[in-house]
Amino acid sequence: MASPGFWDVALSAVALMLVAEGLLPFVSPPSWRRIFERALEMSDGQIRFLGLVSVVCGMTMLLLFWG
Repeated sequence: MASPGFWDVALSAVALMLVAEGLLPFVSPPSWRRIFERALEMSDGQIRFLGLVSVVCGMTMLLLFWG
């Protein structure tokens, strides 16, 4: 059996991200709304830092599980 191509893996990753992103608003809309309201109160620098942490964690996980 051939290994999956780039687009198969990329689309699978996007699909999993959409599932993960949709769980909280589906299960608990009030909690999601509170989290979103708190995010709106954050400064651009805080949001950028959270984005950086997310990227670093994701890259680390990729290196651990695929490397």
